[in-house]
Amino acid sequence: MNPNYPWMRPRRRGLSFLCVIAIVSCLAILAIWYGMNSDRDYIHPILTQLLPAGHCACQTSTTFQCSTCVSCSESSTLQLSASPSWKFQYPRDARNEALDQTQCQAAFQGLFEDIARGERYWRGHDGGLVTEDLDDITIEPGMVRAFISQGHLHVVTARAKGEDHRRKILGVLSSIHRALAADRDRVSRRDIEFVFSVEDKVEDVTNPHHPVWVFARTPTEEGVWLMPDFSFWAWDNPQNYIGPFDQVVDRIKRVDLPWDEKRPQLVWRGKPSFAPKLRRALIEAARDKPWGDVKQVDWDTGSNILRMEDHCQYMFIAHVEGRSYSASLKYRQACKSVIVAHKLQYIQHHHYLLVASGPNQNYVEVDRDFSDLAKKIEPLVIDTDAAHRIATNSVKTFRERYLTAAAEACYWRALFDGYGSVWNSTVNPWSDRTGKERGLRYESFILLESPKMFEFTADAAMSGYA
Repeated sequence: MNPNYPWMRPRRRGLSFLCVIAIVSCLAILAIWYGMNSDRDYIHPILTQLLPAGHCACQTSTTFQCSTCVSCSESSTLQLSASPSWKFQYPRDARNEALDQTQCQAAFQGLFEDIARGERYWRGHDGGLVTEDLDDITIEPGMVRAFISQGHLHVVTARAKGEDHRRKILGVLSSIHRALAADRDRVSRRDIEFVFSVEDKVEDVTNPHHPVWVFARTPTEEGVWLMPDFSFWAWDNPQNYIGPFDQVVDRIKRVDLPWDEKRPQLVWRGKPSFAPKLRRALIEAARDKPWGDVKQVDWDTGSNILRMEDHCQYMFIAHVEGRSYSASLKYRQACKSVIVAHKLQYIQHHHYLLVASGPNQNYVEVDRDFSDLAKKIEPLVIDTDAAHRIATNSVKTFRERYLTAAAEACYWRALFDGYGSVWNSTVNPWSDRTGKERGLRYESFILLESPKMFEFTADAAMSGYA
């Protein structure tokens, strides 16, 4: 250093200090990035604590409260106008998608809570919905605008970003068509127009004040309407064949073990990187526990992968949300096992039937950081009779009632009715501008070549017709 310029010493020290800070910051960012994107079984606990919540707001959860829930269905004051002696029987009615409205209400009390919530919300906002509310919604990839007229489903606009979107869109449209086709009153059903999204999160495509039909919502997303997810129709992708939900249930029932033959362990398989802080908390809470069989999967090598039905070999099955909701919950509920789930952030249409305590308890709820997992599960590992009661309640509530094909069809028609009760516009099947149909019938839409579904508009599709 030049002794003639002593003022340079503090500058160099300052630069060195800044360099150290920059290097440490870069290393910290790289470490956090690694922790969030790694699917390795183990990362250091300090790094786990440093991980941001990411997609899961780990301090947020949902409390389910309903007026016609499973706990009080026996004493419900609901007045039925017809067939007062009719009662839902499993398996007789499980696949009956043609139950009438009275039968649906009698069989599935508590299932329609979110529809009633949506009705109340929109009646309190400008008195209901009109066409302009839909016009204000930008149709992003993963969204569809459609209408029901004279009992038939028509597609106005559909956007899909790749095959995953396209398959999910077809699953939703097919489920809607199935519910309509089984409706003995479909021709007299009120016409409605709507927008739905197959994206995981509302915020991915729109804002929570738009009346979009979605698979899941948070408690503050009050403008949206909940619909059954695409996998009730079928869930398939190039890496994994699953099939229609009721077919999966049939496979599970064939291999589900008697209670005494199940392993007294908690099983979970998944990718930690989908929700690193949440899922790694489960992995660490179960690590080295005799009751824990919690592992990450590697789809490339096939490591640790379990088929849906293989989960039923265990007495306890963990459920963890992913990027948002996790569609796998209903598959786990198809097993006669105890579902162990953290406090949920996202609500799906059937979640109102979850009961965490009391004589109708049908799952075990733990904190979102799984800090009380051992305290909740170890008594049940010892007292397997108590665990058996919870598992039995789960099967009776979900597999044998609220997740049946009959329940799904009833929910769709209740959604049409509830949404229709606040729909204050007419639905014109014909375009005033072109003089042609505004929408392509579902039956024709599903025959389109896949690329034509990615950026579909009925106007363009109809342009080739005279």
